[in-house]
Amino acid sequence: MTKKAKENSDLLYESILTLRDLDECKRFFEDLCTVAELRAMEQRFEVALLLNDGMIYNDILERTGASSATISRVNRALNYGADGYKQVLPRAKELRQRTEEEA
Repeated sequence: MTKKAKENSDLLYESILTLRDLDECKRFFEDLCTVAELRAMEQRFEVALLLNDGMIYNDILERTGASSATISRVNRALNYGADGYKQVLPRAKELRQRTEEEA
């Protein structure tokens, strides 16, 4: 990666950190990504949650419609990736639990 590309990459991630709330975040990503890209990211995140909960591939495939390749890729990231999922998944579970309790 060139120095300029790294600067642009860092600027993107730093800019994401400036988003103030869920609405700003949704609007930014709707502008940045195609509908297909957003759906793919949402699906991978759901797969990560389910794998982390111990669900098996076939059940995940049936529940999410994700391909076995996608499930495998997410599983590799969970086990051998940069630990991004491992940092976020506990927070996501906490958010989900709070939302369910409020409903």
